[in-house]
Amino acid sequence: MTEQKFDFEYTVACLGAGYVGGPTMAMVALKCPEVKVIVADINEKQISAWNSDKLPMYVFYEPGLEEVVKACRGRNLFFTADCDKAVIEADMIFVSVNTPTKKYGAGAGKAADLKNWELAARHISRVANGDKIVVEKSTLPVRTAHSMSRVLHANDRKLHFEVLSNPEFLAEGTAMKDLAKPDRVLIGGNNKEKAGKNAIDRLVWIYEHWVPKERILTTNLWSSELSKLVANAFLAQRVSSINSISALCEQTGADIDEVAKSIGMDQRIGNRFLQASVGFGGSCFQKDILNLVYICESIGLKEVAEYWQQVVSMNDWQKCRFAQRMVKSMFNTVADKRIAMLGFAFKKDTGDTRETAAVYVAKHLLDERAKIAIYDPRVSEAQIKMDFDYYEALPKDEKFSSRIDICKDAYGACKGSHAICVMTEWDEFKDLNYQKIYDSMAKPAFIFDGRYDFVLVVGFFYCLNLVFFLDRNILNLEGLKKIGFEVYGIGKPMPESLKMDETSVI
Repeated sequence: MTEQKFDFEYTVACLGAGYVGGPTMAMVALKCPEVKVIVADINEKQISAWNSDKLPMYVFYEPGLEEVVKACRGRNLFFTADCDKAVIEADMIFVSVNTPTKKYGAGAGKAADLKNWELAARHISRVANGDKIVVEKSTLPVRTAHSMSRVLHANDRKLHFEVLSNPEFLAEGTAMKDLAKPDRVLIGGNNKEKAGKNAIDRLVWIYEHWVPKERILTTNLWSSELSKLVANAFLAQRVSSINSISALCEQTGADIDEVAKSIGMDQRIGNRFLQASVGFGGSCFQKDILNLVYICESIGLKEVAEYWQQVVSMNDWQKCRFAQRMVKSMFNTVADKRIAMLGFAFKKDTGDTRETAAVYVAKHLLDERAKIAIYDPRVSEAQIKMDFDYYEALPKDEKFSSRIDICKDAYGACKGSHAICVMTEWDEFKDLNYQKIYDSMAKPAFIFDGRYDFVLVVGFFYCLNLVFFLDRNILNLEGLKKIGFEVYGIGKPMPESLKMDETSVI
């Protein structure tokens, strides 16, 4: 650690106690014991959860987070619903509020909804008792910092706010590891003015407590804001690219694993994000790409916008393709068939269900009048119900209880099912007794194998009378064939029996 250049008496606050703000501030508190860290949120129930003896997983599940919180809470880490006090006390304020895709007005379906961000900025401007450094932590469109600065400085007290951009590059399930040993920390600010440079130096000082200086990158504000969107867009692009080839492999007899291994050995390409799946999920990829599309459209870059829109379109097509394949392989009907869905979170080691592919696959199946039994070790029944309502996944003429069964374990979900979809690559699913499961299922039983990427969705489309497994060969598919399952793999040569089923007329 480098020699400290600033006073140790320093206070950092974060507005937003969610998936980014909570873990990030917990790590800052752990690594900077001389810095007081305050996490504030208007959601009193969520703050109570952070302050409880056992961190409730309805807040969210993240391996290693609870241990860090317990080690720092009450020492230099504090959670509060008093946002005013947090703003007044803090020298530096992180803004980590939700910025979902707009569902209304101009830019609906693509632009970021900045309502929460603007409310936070206005709150800081109204309450602040002195000059502050304000750090954008939420993923925001390019040049949002400029708008934030205008809102902050619209006060009659002549207060000065220096705005920085510090985007997060966290993967849920490994967030604490990502925070402890980041590939890079990106800090954007007004690096041409003294006040801006001082603000950048102060944030660099915090990260230098545990991050090697060569991994801390400083840029101008616009480069920092754009870098987050572009990083997620490039990652999602690789997912959609390999998924497009998986369809080609199935029809030609090629094996997607062999193709991915071959191209991944090319050092110019690399082997990351080359696992085919039903598509990407989570809170960032689609939202950030659509945001990028909207920005390009807004400034007249029509061809660039169309290029990135195709990444999302390919992702949607992959989900639809799998759903159609599933129905066809199930004799062209899944009506009143019970389908067990193992996992609902968008990937393992998180309870996050935002944009989970599972809910989209469920919608396709429910439209075909299937019945679904869901088990996830970390997602509550209340959250699942909220997601079905939010994504309007249930047909309007159906009640939740009439078509969806939330189960306490995997065996209960699978019993009597015509199909099993492993939508989330939870480790416990690897050790299930699949002979016992097979014996309890309706026959024939199909297994549609996918690859773990970011989505658990893959499995759902192949659910009918099937077990769908994500995560790099999470199960021994050859062993499952011996048990009696009929196996279909994403990007694998299509079994002759399925080809026949798809072309047969019922």
